[in-house]
Amino acid sequence: MVPELARTFDKRLRLAKWVRHALNHVFPDHWSFMLGEIALYSFVLLVITGSYLAMFFNASTAKVIYHGSYAPLDGVKMSAAYRSALHLSFNVRAGLLVRQMHHWASLIFVAAIVAHLMRIYFTGAYRRPREINWVIGLTLLLLAILNGYCGYSLLDDELSGIGLRIGYAIALSVPLIGPWLTFIFFGGTYPTNATIPHLYGLHIFVVPALLAILIAVHLSIIWRQLHTNYPGPGRTETTVVGSRLWPTYAAKSIGLCLIVFACITALGGLVQINPIWLYGPYAPAAAQPLAQPDWYLGWIEGAMRLYPGANLHLGSWLIPELFFAGVLLPCLVFAALYAYPFVERYFFTNDQDYHNVLRVPYQHPVNTAFGCAAFTFVLVLFFAAGDDIIAIATNGSVVTIRMIMRILVFVAPAAIGLFAYVACAAVRKRRFGPHA
Repeated sequence: MVPELARTFDKRLRLAKWVRHALNHVFPDHWSFMLGEIALYSFVLLVITGSYLAMFFNASTAKVIYHGSYAPLDGVKMSAAYRSALHLSFNVRAGLLVRQMHHWASLIFVAAIVAHLMRIYFTGAYRRPREINWVIGLTLLLLAILNGYCGYSLLDDELSGIGLRIGYAIALSVPLIGPWLTFIFFGGTYPTNATIPHLYGLHIFVVPALLAILIAVHLSIIWRQLHTNYPGPGRTETTVVGSRLWPTYAAKSIGLCLIVFACITALGGLVQINPIWLYGPYAPAAAQPLAQPDWYLGWIEGAMRLYPGANLHLGSWLIPELFFAGVLLPCLVFAALYAYPFVERYFFTNDQDYHNVLRVPYQHPVNTAFGCAAFTFVLVLFFAAGDDIIAIATNGSVVTIRMIMRILVFVAPAAIGLFAYVACAAVRKRRFGPHA
């Protein structure tokens, strides 16, 4: 029956040649190429779980009185959004499991994109002809961070309310267009009844659609171009060593998909995350000093904590301190990442060749040193976001810890970058001789 059905389609659409060519497509075998697939399967699970949650979530800020299964909040005034989130967690069948799976999948989705981009950077996979996919990958990371922020801000609990207040202040600090940004994303002066509906529309319609389109374009470009390969026997700029799509690579990819689904399901069922019933509904007076954002926004939080309280006055214009740490720094970081492949080619290497064989990190010490320094810089900012938690854990002073972080944010990247350069240069010299 299957061969007959295939012949029927082939007679009408002439698919046999294309399908045969597709099934013989060769994919590299190295494990690091699976990082992108982990991101893809996490996104698929996000769509599945998000579709289920959307059936029960009420994106409304209308005030209601809670009379539900969670007794400590009985009789408490809250928004309809927060009440529907509690209902999801305690009354909808598998609601808490799916909600926690959705949250874990979002964290893993961003983490996999970051790991994938780091693999691309340190192996030089951003070189010609893959600059477009480097730009698309960075844009996917930005959209994933934006959608994650919109997602955990929808619940209107105390933690998400604090995050929204900070996000509103950052958007408002942008000169000239700050009020327009707050109007588009928050619906006006926060808190306002339009904030959650605006974020809900972005979270379930606009950003996921953009993510899906960019993922499709990203995969199409990968399919169209020759795959990269690590240096080794038989690996050249015109050949790929690996497994054919069918059946070897398909079996591995399906297995990885099931593993990703299983791990996220286990995390959702066994590891508690974002217990909103413990935070209570958002109330500005009840803001918690130990509130922390999701990990992918930790470095921006850390930058705001380390940046000195200095505003800039330009005539009658005031540029507040939040703008420099919350807007300017992230823009500079991503602008540098977007521009890096072109800056390296035109100003440092003058390399106009097409590259399908990757380079090992020690082959380009400057590139590796810069990447290690940049990663260390962001990592120090990430830990700075938890300076209060570190102070409690070590019984130390927040002021002292913050001062140490302000020193480390400059010293640590320089030290790590220098160490990476010396180590890579030594390995390259040992392998290729003193004139390498």
